[in-house]
Amino acid sequence: MGTLLRRVLLSLALLAAAATPGAAAAAARLSTSYYSRSCPRVEQIVSDVVAAKQQANPSTAAGTLRLFFHDCFVSGCDASVLVSPLSSDRTPERAAEINLSLPGDAFDAVARAKAALEAACPGTVSCADILALAARDLVGILGGPRFPVFLGRRDARRSDARDVEGNLPRTNMSARAMTVLFARKGITPQEMVALAGAHTVGFSHCSEFAHRVYNYKGKGGGASGHDPSLNPEFARALQSSCAGYESNPDISIFNDIVTPRDFDELYFKNLPRGLGLLASDAALWEYPPTKVFVQQYADNRTAFFQDFARAMQKLGTVGVKTGRQGVVRRQCDILD
Repeated sequence: MGTLLRRVLLSLALLAAAATPGAAAAAARLSTSYYSRSCPRVEQIVSDVVAAKQQANPSTAAGTLRLFFHDCFVSGCDASVLVSPLSSDRTPERAAEINLSLPGDAFDAVARAKAALEAACPGTVSCADILALAARDLVGILGGPRFPVFLGRRDARRSDARDVEGNLPRTNMSARAMTVLFARKGITPQEMVALAGAHTVGFSHCSEFAHRVYNYKGKGGGASGHDPSLNPEFARALQSSCAGYESNPDISIFNDIVTPRDFDELYFKNLPRGLGLLASDAALWEYPPTKVFVQQYADNRTAFFQDFARAMQKLGTVGVKTGRQGVVRRQCDILD
């Protein structure tokens, strides 16, 4: 690793550490045994509910992972993204433009788990904790790592769409811009790349990458009309599959076209081959401070799983509310 690359990674790591001076304190207030007395079957109940939901609707896992990320990165892991526009006096996070594509099955999985927990342990388990558990369990169902989830989060008392802009990465973002955004949340470049591995499952709508496959205006664009960093055969297949996406915005493509339903390291193997679907995916391979980790995870599934688990645990502490800082909602889509 070159001297300049080391300096870039060190500066971003320092920025991440400085951005979250209370991260360690927040994590210390959470515990894997938080509900051991008040709701001892919480993990089993959530696991049973989301497993049934995933079996009925296989897109649930990827959607729930995305929902967890969108929740944590805006105002902290506080279930503020779950609030329905129909139940709030102001426009909540869920109504922000970037959140409109969050899938209904993910919201439903959390709602079903909450209903089961309210029957077993009324007014005890927060929606924020349910979402964290559901995301972990669904990763495991798809073959990914299982890891302890620290619990004790409280739910937000507010949710405002105006908080969203600038706090979530866009699909056309450069890797450098993403590392700065993630560093503001206390996430290092390596942790960011590990979390990006969640794109090994799920799908993206054609509108999110159409600029890469039709009339590409970027560097190296030519007669082919597509981003030259895309595998040519893959690009042509995308052009064919997404034809008519403007009149049918629901047309979508798997993020990992090789093993789309398995949580594995193939997402990382795909990037050097020009099979990264989103510009933000491809950017991770093109930017030296992140490329080194893409290669590491492509070569070593165990390393990816271990680092993904740790990164998810860290993500789950971003901006958490505990004690009187929040509430335990009776219904996840309604503010108390």
